[in-house]
Amino acid sequence: MRCSDRCFGQLSGRQFRGQVGALALIVALCSVPLTVGARDLGAIGPTYPIAEPNLLQVILDRLQAAQRSGELDRVNRQAQQRLRDQVENPPPVTGVVKTTQARSFHFDPTLLVTQPITDADGRVLVPPGTTINPLDVVPLSRPLLFVDARDESQLKRAKLLIDERMGQLKLILTGGSYLELMRRWQRPVFYDQQGLLVQRLGIRQVPALVTQDGRRLRIDELL
Repeated sequence: MRCSDRCFGQLSGRQFRGQVGALALIVALCSVPLTVGARDLGAIGPTYPIAEPNLLQVILDRLQAAQRSGELDRVNRQAQQRLRDQVENPPPVTGVVKTTQARSFHFDPTLLVTQPITDADGRVLVPPGTTINPLDVVPLSRPLLFVDARDESQLKRAKLLIDERMGQLKLILTGGSYLELMRRWQRPVFYDQQGLLVQRLGIRQVPALVTQDGRRLRIDELL
């Protein structure tokens, strides 16, 4: 540890001389020629050979012990069960509730290009400042219906809408097990992972039906 000037200033004259004497002794010891011989002072206590176990072998031994005891199989089963639970029951989308007051609004998907879009040769395909509406290129082929499968009343409403539209509707869940519902209804069911779609579209209540209205999307939050 280095002592600052302030620290030395707090020492008495006697302590200071002691510090200087100790420093002189260290310098003198460090200046001893390297040719000074060393003496064998003998062993002060019992000595033992250095035996450092091989780390890889330790790991293998522990794995083999865990396999023999059945612990490894138990850990694997727990990991598989956790993964299965996450797939079967993904976390529900936050910020979305059951509709208490019907609401209808439009969403304009038009995008403003701020950077030039070029091809592999650097030729500008879309200059900055251009507006693009994805619906001009890929129209919404089927309406989207967002529901929370944990609510049976929403599932009943979804079933009616699917039948009314002769099955031409994409069902997207904001809660519940989409795999379980897919097995029950024998039809594709999707899940809004992390709520990206409802956030983008501004949906706050479900069930919510999304249809195309010209160059915009119409969103109806249904009772």
